[in-house]
Amino acid sequence: MKAEYGEIRDNYGEIRLFPESIDDLWHLQHLVAPGDLVFATTFRSVEGATDKIRPEKVEKRPVRLGVRVEKVEFSQHGVRLRISGIIEHGIDTGAYHSINVETGYEISVIRRWRPVDLERLERAIKASVYGVIHILTIEEGEAELFRLRQYGPESVITITAGSGKGGETETRTGFFDAVIKSIAEVAGPLVIAGPGFVKEDFVRYAKNKNSVPAGRAIIAETRRIGRGAVQDVIGAGTLEKLIGDLQLSREVRLMDEVLLRISQGGAVAYGHKDVSTAIEYGAVDEVLLADSLLRDRAIVPLIENAERMQAKIVVLSTEFEPGERLAALGGIAALLRYKVN
Repeated sequence: MKAEYGEIRDNYGEIRLFPESIDDLWHLQHLVAPGDLVFATTFRSVEGATDKIRPEKVEKRPVRLGVRVEKVEFSQHGVRLRISGIIEHGIDTGAYHSINVETGYEISVIRRWRPVDLERLERAIKASVYGVIHILTIEEGEAELFRLRQYGPESVITITAGSGKGGETETRTGFFDAVIKSIAEVAGPLVIAGPGFVKEDFVRYAKNKNSVPAGRAIIAETRRIGRGAVQDVIGAGTLEKLIGDLQLSREVRLMDEVLLRISQGGAVAYGHKDVSTAIEYGAVDEVLLADSLLRDRAIVPLIENAERMQAKIVVLSTEFEPGERLAALGGIAALLRYKVN
């Protein structure tokens, strides 16, 4: 989850929210409540202008609306959060409208924020799927490292090749060494971008130097370097693919751990009954939930009890193999702190 805080006085104000995963949609279901005012760019039917008394065509256009929330629920069609209520700002005020919130969709929520709401929001932000993404743009003799912030790319450091006496090869080697040093502390995902073949040469050199960030970096072709290259990377959809791959990797790892513990008789529970018992004992560390159960009213109280005990909740998509495997186990499983007999 990403969040941008607006002006908040006496715990009342606006926060812009950017869900990045299904987990974040789960959090949003608890952060948006009846009575809140939600702004979003959504689609609304607009009558086409014609010369006839009765318009022949009605089309949906993107409009910015402010909706006073009456109901928040997971949609019956696909994994999305549906926020419904009366339009107070924008076209058709007084009419009823539903906003469908998916991952990557921005909403702005105006409400009184309780301490428990802000604590949940901070947990969602810290549990972001990928952490901070860095983009290294590089060409011959010049490189710049950017950190992606909610408001845009932030330049971290610029490296240029020196004009020493060691000749071209030594100068390039020294330049590459300086770049390796600049990315050494990058713990999250890294994209290395630029025109030509310098980026590939750098990655090969960095891997030979056992650079961990370079070893897991994604290479992207761009027409330029610097801030323009960052825009190229974003526009090409590289970040969306990166986030999706990381989310899937996490789901695979967690399901492998569940199945391993089952095979070894370890600290694990699966199925509604066994997970419920583990939660009652306070033994749950992490709960895995298939997205198909997000609309199951019998499951929601169970998950909320687990959250109150500080358990982590991870929602798996049943469109991919890890979620399918979880669905075969009843749609819910838990990694435990200790075994429950």
